[in-house]
Amino acid sequence: MKRIQRAAGVIVGSAVGDALGGPFEFGPEGAFSARFPVPGAGGEMCGGGGWDPGEATDDTQMAVLVAESLLEREGLDLPDIFTRFQRWAASEPKDIGLQTEDVLTNGMPWDCAAAIHFQVNQRAAGNGSLMRASTSAVHFAAAGQEATMDAARHIAALTHGDRAAWEGTAIFHELIRVALQGTEPLTALPVALALVHPDHRGRYATVLAPDWHPDQATEFNGAVWPCLGSAVWALRTTTSFEDALRAAIDLGGDTDTVAAVTGGLAGAYYGLDAIPARWTEPLHVPLPGLDGRVLRLADLLHLAHRLEGRRFSGGRGLRGA
Repeated sequence: MKRIQRAAGVIVGSAVGDALGGPFEFGPEGAFSARFPVPGAGGEMCGGGGWDPGEATDDTQMAVLVAESLLEREGLDLPDIFTRFQRWAASEPKDIGLQTEDVLTNGMPWDCAAAIHFQVNQRAAGNGSLMRASTSAVHFAAAGQEATMDAARHIAALTHGDRAAWEGTAIFHELIRVALQGTEPLTALPVALALVHPDHRGRYATVLAPDWHPDQATEFNGAVWPCLGSAVWALRTTTSFEDALRAAIDLGGDTDTVAAVTGGLAGAYYGLDAIPARWTEPLHVPLPGLDGRVLRLADLLHLAHRLEGRRFSGGRGLRGA
């Protein structure tokens, strides 16, 4: 399988998972299979809960904002990404995480808004940085292990002051990097865990262990640890892109984000062609604050080609760090 097929699988797969899971957010376990008991029967891009059929949520919207900054600024320009996030947040998107909204609207500068939020609230380990990591993971994969994990941490820190969120996003970046090389991503977990900050390594080792099940989670899956752990579990315990997404959404809770992370991993592993056309055809990504732009499958594929085709060569490097 060509590398671009995997890269496109990451970005489209994450968006598909997001749109599939959105209507089931905060619902009970098993709701997806109860409504669609026969795999492959169709109709799963059903909409609901304020979402149109095939409409991607804030997870994919923010991932696109990151991608367009990376491409237009020719590198990682943290103040630019933060400004794009602020413009988006001010446009009243249908959904935005409470923590992310506070950081982006509290009037503090880009380099301290998340840290101040964490100091005040002492709670900033949500999955809101992990959910948007598909595009940056593709872009930085060619830069190597250390660079991609470091970039993930920097982007995560724009909205999440708890290092736990940084490390979870870094692990995701590394798994995508390995998958794009055609290697089984789960085999990279021991090495990735060794690069996690010591204060957070043990907790991630627990949720990423082969015998861990989402039922063992000690937090709601809106937190970064069980979100990533659930996505890895869904990939590990199924044998197709479709089955991985069904398993992820059937966990209930924060279904759009768990499915978006699962979709990114499964898309990298199985490739673009494994994603059912009945899921990609209605897929669309509104971009609030950007003059009514709506991205569809062709746009996401073009974005994937640009991110992968550009390959990281240093660009203008890391600005604002």
